[in-house]
Amino acid sequence: MDTTARRYLAIFFACVLAALAFVSAVNYRVDPYLLHQWDSPLLQRLRPTYEKLSAWGKTYAVARYRPAVVYIGNSRTEMGLPTGVRALFDGKSVFNSAVSGASIGEAIRLAEHAARVSHVDTMVWGIDAPSFSLELGSAGVEPGLTAAGPAFFARRALLNIKRGLTVDMTRDTWRILSGSYDGVCLSSLALNGQRDASCLTSRNRTWAGTARAFTPRLQEFGDGLGPTAPALRAFDASVGKLCQGGTRLRLYINPTHALTLDGLYWRGKWDAMETWQRDLAQLAGRYRRQGCDVRLLDFSGFNSITSEPIPQVTGARAMRYYWEASHYRDNVGRFILARLFGGGTAVPDDFGIELTPATVDAHQAAMRAARERYHAQHAEETAYLRHVLTLPREPK
Repeated sequence: MDTTARRYLAIFFACVLAALAFVSAVNYRVDPYLLHQWDSPLLQRLRPTYEKLSAWGKTYAVARYRPAVVYIGNSRTEMGLPTGVRALFDGKSVFNSAVSGASIGEAIRLAEHAARVSHVDTMVWGIDAPSFSLELGSAGVEPGLTAAGPAFFARRALLNIKRGLTVDMTRDTWRILSGSYDGVCLSSLALNGQRDASCLTSRNRTWAGTARAFTPRLQEFGDGLGPTAPALRAFDASVGKLCQGGTRLRLYINPTHALTLDGLYWRGKWDAMETWQRDLAQLAGRYRRQGCDVRLLDFSGFNSITSEPIPQVTGARAMRYYWEASHYRDNVGRFILARLFGGGTAVPDDFGIELTPATVDAHQAAMRAARERYHAQHAEETAYLRHVLTLPREPK
């Protein structure tokens, strides 16, 4: 190769590197997905209803904020547990680190990351039977986001720079700079990790409308592989680590609508769910005997909250306690927190039952009886559910 060709290639590659460096720098500066923000003006920028790369933003924010109280879970916890409740925790800082689409394996990584980067006094962890597996969910909790080791912020900066070279991030940076970004609601980071309700009420959201969303949410709830034995072992080990670190743990089974739990029954997954509950009760009891401050409460089932009549029966456009079958509103989240920690909110007597080795069998017998009463008293809803489970899936 002659000197002219070498010079040409050198100039070409230098220009390419300069262009890539420029694109990455602009993307890093504009930060369309809020990958490295906390308490910054960018958090007030309106964004689309779909919160892309939420796990990136939350793992960074929790390391900067270092909250004393952390919520862990999937989209149900992210939407439903309010963060503006510092009075419940003697004024301590609160952050909702739950991420939409998280399996229990991804939630474990988020929980242990929070415990490493902050002194977590209290952790509130929402769980579900179907998502209780180590399969990769849709939360996008990549290994580098929660990896242990020194120099967390330096490692994150390198990851963020690398992410800035992607086409989708460049496209959204351009949309922001050109003023065509479809912003309708705030990032969850602006609300200490809780999902902005405007994202859920916007006409642009997927499956807009409570009635329309019921069918796909009922279909998808029981699709997960959980509960699985490897996931239980991993969860057991994670609870042990958190207990050793002195964290107060409040584990709770999410109060999805009664029809979602009934869907597990009609799909033949009820016995597995009961075995999972018994195993969790044994796990919590064992750590409690070792001195860990851990409790497990079940808010699911067929109670006065979860059995709220559905739009297909009432004709109403919205529900009091639910966005749709799978996700509860934050008024239900306030009931959950009040049951877990006390406070002035009056909670229905049948909402939130503590599971221990001594109480789990009686609780499950009562739940089975309540299920049969639900079938008898809500025949129209039961028929609707059974029909939904036979339908082809709607595109997302």
